[in-house]
Amino acid sequence: MKKLFLIIYVLALVLMPASAQKKDWGRISASLESNHHFYVEDQANGFTPSELIQMKEDGFYATNNYLKIDYFKGRLSAGTQLEGYFPSMVGYPFPENRMSISNLYVSWRDDSYSVTAGTFYEQFGSGLLFRSWEDRTLGLNNAMLGARATYDWDGKISARAFWGIPRLGKLSEYGLMTDSEGGFFGLGLASKVNVAGADLSVSISELAGWNNVSFSVEGSVINKHEALSDNLINMGCRPNNVGWSARADVEVNGFYAKAEHVDAGKQLINAFFGAERGNAQLVELGYNSRGLGVSFTGRRLHRMTQQIYTSNLMYAPSANIISYCPAMTAQHTYMLTTLNPYNPETGTNKLRAGEIGGQLDAFYNFRRGTKIGGKRGMKVHANFSAYYSLNETGGVKGGEPLFLDFTFDVEKQWTKKFKTTLLYTLQDYNKEEKNFADEEVYVGMSHVIVADLLYKWTPKLSTRLELQYLASNDYQKDWMAALLEVSFAPHWSVFASDMFNHGDSGLHYYNAGISLVYSKIRVAAGYGRYRAGFICSGGVCREIPAYTGANLTLTASF
Repeated sequence: MKKLFLIIYVLALVLMPASAQKKDWGRISASLESNHHFYVEDQANGFTPSELIQMKEDGFYATNNYLKIDYFKGRLSAGTQLEGYFPSMVGYPFPENRMSISNLYVSWRDDSYSVTAGTFYEQFGSGLLFRSWEDRTLGLNNAMLGARATYDWDGKISARAFWGIPRLGKLSEYGLMTDSEGGFFGLGLASKVNVAGADLSVSISELAGWNNVSFSVEGSVINKHEALSDNLINMGCRPNNVGWSARADVEVNGFYAKAEHVDAGKQLINAFFGAERGNAQLVELGYNSRGLGVSFTGRRLHRMTQQIYTSNLMYAPSANIISYCPAMTAQHTYMLTTLNPYNPETGTNKLRAGEIGGQLDAFYNFRRGTKIGGKRGMKVHANFSAYYSLNETGGVKGGEPLFLDFTFDVEKQWTKKFKTTLLYTLQDYNKEEKNFADEEVYVGMSHVIVADLLYKWTPKLSTRLELQYLASNDYQKDWMAALLEVSFAPHWSVFASDMFNHGDSGLHYYNAGISLVYSKIRVAAGYGRYRAGFICSGGVCREIPAYTGANLTLTASF
């Protein structure tokens, strides 16, 4: 299998440039991502790779690989994606040790319509009702296998409809075709589930000929059909679960407002309390003009699980979904600000039926030449978010506080060479859960201060230094962290970092690496100790265990 994957790599890389030159044959594009991890024993970090099932036969090595190839000729397009796990990396939602085709499609697009057969991705509205997408960071790919059609009438009325079977689980377990080694084809279908949906959008402003106002109304409906057990039916679930959403969107003179109501149909609370009707409301208000931006987002969730398989007893929660329900808080990127990211309360237990809350985000760009902006200007940003639980009866009254985040940061370009970003964030996470040592913990309140200093020594040489400190009296107490990155533009970059939990465990979570970018190829290598916790992308997170080792990543596009 490994040799076959390498042969396909080579053939794709050799043949793509030649094919692209033959205009009559159409155009081929491709992207490659190859991730390799080499694990080492680290008892201090609680990591023993020899105990992992997928590691026993292959030593302490794992690799995730993705090769995506697309063909375009006129209005026709087609493509496929190959995935290879030999075996899958630690923390990946589904242990794999095989190669498979995960996507395969053909599509025809005209000026006003399109049709697609095979695998495809789709989203209705904000995604609360339905979304299929791929995120390799999360190990998520719930692509639909079926058919989709779209139609657009001059930007005034647009419609979409689809039917498909979502992907979920081990490719080898749900593959379409298998052989004694697990097979080459394996779209990973949730074979007991299929989803049909339709979406309609009407632009009132386009129909009325309004020039200074944009106003549209939208609506969606989906039906998920699932072969359910008698036990689930007795708990209130139904084989055909119909959900719908209604939306409105208006923009005028820098102001915008969006509203969405979602009825998700019957949602299973858990295996003990049966099913209830799920719903959600989302409101967005904002203003952008002359360096000022202010936005407010409010959201209420009530029993919004939206699972592919209703009874989630054997599938990773981060993959068993057909909706998009991100944490609507400040999206932090610094090491200590992301130690304990917030996960939305979707209502999977009896006492907490969901959550209600929102965030207020504001930024202002002080222009050059003003007293505060100075010679080169200054950017100020603030974010406040707060969420509260809903009790078992639902409603709109918030109960106990779940999460609070206040963040303030200032970015200032002092000279042509020197720029600073200073950040402070307060986070209060009212969360009692079991950690990776199976101990009850309370995350609690933390204060984080970050100084990000960038200096350009020459047009090609720059350094960036991060200094961070986290103070807390609760879970894991105080932390400190530092990162130094040196860039040799436009090709090379090296970095070294360390997170030190000096308030509790006394462990250092060190990391160092180097990367090379040349044309459309990037190669990165590193070594480090990684803390157990969560990895997040776009506000959606999945849990990962602690591990230690070296990594090598290759990405390329052609």
